[in-house]
Amino acid sequence: MKKQEKTNVMRLLEQHGVPYTAHDYSDSGVVSGAEVAAVLGQDPARVFKTLVTVGRSGQHYVFVIPVLRELNLKLAAAAAGEKSVEMVKSRELLPLTGYIHGGCSPIGMKKLFPTFLEESAVLYDTILFSAGKIGWQVETAPDALAQLVPYQYAELCD
Repeated sequence: MKKQEKTNVMRLLEQHGVPYTAHDYSDSGVVSGAEVAAVLGQDPARVFKTLVTVGRSGQHYVFVIPVLRELNLKLAAAAAGEKSVEMVKSRELLPLTGYIHGGCSPIGMKKLFPTFLEESAVLYDTILFSAGKIGWQVETAPDALAQLVPYQYAELCD
């Protein structure tokens, strides 16, 4: 049995006393959110992806939404109080957040950006999201996430 790897996200959760469950799918080779949910035997509505945007003002925003849903940029802009937002380019993600595309977590970014969680998260006792590395997810209560990343609930998807 291999020793459980710890990501920075897991260490931060532990430092703040936030209970979580780590899910390892690193041996599966899957990358899409739907595949991750299937490999982990999870309802895809409880598995969330982290998206980073930039507003017309130049401010960056983080949106955490279910993996099978698409971010509605108009709803996202309204939640952020911006005229418009657009996705950051993949090449900008690592220098901006410290994470690569597919391994982006709302926890542990280089800078704390205004963060919004799709309101459907309130329906679940726990949600899953990236542990900051492709192949790893963490599961915790949405309220527990707020101990590390202040966020607002918002309608973000159609």
